[in-house]
Amino acid sequence: MTAGTAVAIHRAGDRGWLIDVEPGHIAALVREIRSREWFSLVRDLVPAAASILVLAHAIEDMAGLRAELERLLGGFDPTTAPGTAEGATVEVPVVYDGEDLGYVGAALGLEPAAIVAAHTGAVHRVGFFGFAPGFAYLDGSATKLSLPRRTSPRPRVAAGAVAIAGTQTVVYPGGTPGGWHIIGHTEELLWNIEWESPSRLAVGDRVVFREVPR
Repeated sequence: MTAGTAVAIHRAGDRGWLIDVEPGHIAALVREIRSREWFSLVRDLVPAAASILVLAHAIEDMAGLRAELERLLGGFDPTTAPGTAEGATVEVPVVYDGEDLGYVGAALGLEPAAIVAAHTGAVHRVGFFGFAPGFAYLDGSATKLSLPRRTSPRPRVAAGAVAIAGTQTVVYPGGTPGGWHIIGHTEELLWNIEWESPSRLAVGDRVVFREVPR
């Protein structure tokens, strides 16, 4: 890339190419790949914290896909590409009644109302997906809410739990262990394997948390 975004392309299994990408440019590159005519060769894109895994439909497509990726990376500038900076805006109504709300308040010296105000007032964006299907890491939680993860993760967290750690938020897709601090829950579905596209969120989307009564 002209802005120095991609460091290298690595082979990942028999049908994957792993691209090293600067974290701030992942959303732009994902959107650009999806816009290309040769995207029909791609079975799935898996963005992570500093990389994108590009999976081909078939082994026979790998050489052609590698060539197309190299051409894209050789001339694409994510800082100037039109239409790649902003994603959709998804509003998530939250009841702030999480089981860790009291602990978070005590650890940070904040009343529950201040925690809610800081969380709903922050600008959250989908940074990447990882850990489990539908597990979207949302960057942008207020620095005043920053806490390390729990020392003892829960063995299973219900779908819709809204939790924080560091300067990130996650809405648990359900059925996974979890070491983040649960501050609330939402009835809004963001992940459903029965949908044609299981996730309502995409890298670069803005997520707005809105407080609703119990």
